[in-house]
Amino acid sequence: MKSESKSKLSRRTFIGRAAAGTALVTLGPVANLMAEDFQQAKLWPADASDFKFHMIGHAHIDPVWLWSWSEGVAVVHSTFQSALDRMNETPDFCFTASSAQFYHWVGENDPKMMEEIRKRVDEGRWNIVGGWWVEPDVNIPSGEAMVRQGLYGQLTFQRLLGHRAKVAFNPDSFGHTSTLPQIIQLQGMDNYIFMRPGRHEKEIPADLFWWEGVDGTRVLTYRIQNSYNNTRSVKDRVEQILDEYKDQPMKSFMSYYGAGDHGGGATKENIKSINELKTEKGAPEVFYSTTDRYFNDMRADKNLELPVVKDDLQHHAVGCYTVVSAIKKGNRQSEAALVTAEKVNAIGSFAWEVNYPKKEFTTAWQRVLFLQFHDSSAGTSLVEHTQDAKEGYGFALDVAHQATTMAVQKLEWQIPSEDPDSSYIVVFNPHAWEVDGNIEYDYNWGNNHTSSRVEDEKGNPLLHQWTIGSSQTGSRKKLVINAKIPPFGYRQIRLLDGETLKGKTVATAEGNRLENEFLRVQFSSNGTVGIFDKETGKELFSGGESGCKAVVINDPTDTWSHSVKSFSDEIGAFDNANIKVLENGPLRAIIRVITTYGASTLTIDWILHSGSRNLEAKVTLDWHEHHKMLKFSYPVDVDSPVATYETPYGNIERATNGDEDPGQRWIDVTGKRGGNLYGLTVINDAKYGYNVIENDMRISICRAPVYAHHRPLVLDTTKEYVWMDQGIQTFRMLLVPHKNSWRESNIVKIADEFIAPLIPIYQGIHGGAMPKSGSFLAADSDNVLVSSVKLSEEGEDVIIRCVETLGVESEATIDLRFANRKWTGNFKPYEIKTLRVDKTTGGVKEVNLLEE
Repeated sequence: MKSESKSKLSRRTFIGRAAAGTALVTLGPVANLMAEDFQQAKLWPADASDFKFHMIGHAHIDPVWLWSWSEGVAVVHSTFQSALDRMNETPDFCFTASSAQFYHWVGENDPKMMEEIRKRVDEGRWNIVGGWWVEPDVNIPSGEAMVRQGLYGQLTFQRLLGHRAKVAFNPDSFGHTSTLPQIIQLQGMDNYIFMRPGRHEKEIPADLFWWEGVDGTRVLTYRIQNSYNNTRSVKDRVEQILDEYKDQPMKSFMSYYGAGDHGGGATKENIKSINELKTEKGAPEVFYSTTDRYFNDMRADKNLELPVVKDDLQHHAVGCYTVVSAIKKGNRQSEAALVTAEKVNAIGSFAWEVNYPKKEFTTAWQRVLFLQFHDSSAGTSLVEHTQDAKEGYGFALDVAHQATTMAVQKLEWQIPSEDPDSSYIVVFNPHAWEVDGNIEYDYNWGNNHTSSRVEDEKGNPLLHQWTIGSSQTGSRKKLVINAKIPPFGYRQIRLLDGETLKGKTVATAEGNRLENEFLRVQFSSNGTVGIFDKETGKELFSGGESGCKAVVINDPTDTWSHSVKSFSDEIGAFDNANIKVLENGPLRAIIRVITTYGASTLTIDWILHSGSRNLEAKVTLDWHEHHKMLKFSYPVDVDSPVATYETPYGNIERATNGDEDPGQRWIDVTGKRGGNLYGLTVINDAKYGYNVIENDMRISICRAPVYAHHRPLVLDTTKEYVWMDQGIQTFRMLLVPHKNSWRESNIVKIADEFIAPLIPIYQGIHGGAMPKSGSFLAADSDNVLVSSVKLSEEGEDVIIRCVETLGVESEATIDLRFANRKWTGNFKPYEIKTLRVDKTTGGVKEVNLLEE
């Protein structure tokens, strides 16, 4: 508000000077001419002519926001036509537009327009920017999804236009993760443009700066002043930038003009005012330009000294990381399912003759990438779009699950399973390390079986437990098995009559208590949860057995939660617990706790396995509150707490001051306990909003504003509205108490296993030539993980993505068993490396994120 007032005062001062100059002179034509010159000269500060303004013709297009995506398609078409018309009218006019999805639509629906756009791109007047499929939120997509934004975006630009973007462009996204610089640069872009957070939301030393990512990569970055939209005369915008922003290292700025949000682009009034400003005495130098030209000019200025910013760029609208739970869950599950499907099918295409469905994967990814547009994934669009998003995620999940199932099914068909009196499954591990995990599968196992034995391919007995099946028909019941599955490989598991293996330790459930050799979990009648760590001899939470709870917060804010930093008005909690034992070991124990608040019900199945330090929660929330928020509170009993959030292909430490922050799959609080490090990591499969109040780690579960409600509009209490996140939602969480820091506790691997679990496939009785267990790929490092395996977009080579996850320099060897090769490389902290394995020769080379 202060900068607004300052701007208005300055413009009034300029006008006042001009008016005074005119009033002084009434003596005839020559004197009047002098008065005009005096008026124009006084309209600008004395140093205005020292500045340059690159005038950027632009049309911000939200393909979904307060309208459906089908309307967005029409808006793109009419906006691009308008830009071409302005180019025909004004020979030096330039236009800047992002989003490969838009060009894909135009290429499909109007090939002649695409030909004309390509001609203007060749001329340098139509500037393609962004390099991504859309302008996404960049806190919610995973690291691999951000890679795919650029992969499919840049390759589409190349195919349709013969050029690629050099400037990453994302002005309207609500925050920007500090892992972006490396990703941007590896996609062929060295520059970045954003607008949010603005000056009032985050202080940075200049609007042009070097942004340094967590791995040390730097990109030249520009923050747009005021707005990316301007439908009227550009003069006021130029004046405002000079008045409020000129005290910076650079003397050149970009000023954006054109109608936006619902498209439109440069208006005739915009262009008329630019042409007039070009001739005005004492004015800064203004000219039609592009983002490419601006950054080229800035880089060419060898005397320009710019600050370096080593941080993520947050925050603008923190409520958007929690609203529309279905979209948040759909995004995370779709990303994970597609990555798993690609891994299995890519290796399978080499190892057991799978037909890799490249076209289907590309189409599914592009649908997910479109739904990552910032007003879609952030949940700040219409209720109708929520249904469109559910359909899109459903499509992607179906493609992924079909491909995974059929690929593993083709593998199991080649593995012998000869005994007709036994039942078999093949379990596939999609990770490049051995996984010691629990597998569930429903079998027909009738009363004629007096006992059961489960064994691996070598006849070694495995721990198992029978429990209620997913159906209540016939003799179907669920078998839970603990087994070790080789890295990126498989193992056959056999069920037969025989003696049951008894474990050395058991998990038990009795009354209101779960227990194994590591943890004792106590549930109180008021709904709170206490966890006693037997190794340390202390309660995990402050307050002992009454530490962890589901708190309700008053939240009268709009959909975005504009101008909100934290949600702290706590007004209640879920309580009146109904506690019931569901399973009582020996392999796992489950207690169900049902609590209520207002008209809402929270059901959590707490699951503890024998031999595990981790506690799982399967959550079902039936939410019917308005203008309230639900958070899960975990007050970790440590001193000097440090909060770490997972980010896309990285992590970041953030303040424990209660501010709301975005994160990916996990958050950790570690601190001092008795002179030693101790902490808790919570992993989840559906949430992105978090905060930490000193030692109290909180996960934002849901909010309940009205759909697409934007301040300052005041809701009419006499009207009926559509409220967000009403009804039933489900998600899972995993609590991982740990000694030492999260880095020593394999948290990233545990999160990968939790989000992408082992894959069981039923076997019929048949022969086969493949061994009963096998491994196709392995990595020898705990911190360098294989995050993605796919076939190349061009050709049939195998692409393998590796990421350093702990922030330490490392050497790692990737054993490419499917190709009979090994590759060893050195990784900088948080470095992303992409390997390309030649299908014909098996040779391995390092490539960028565009697979080149």
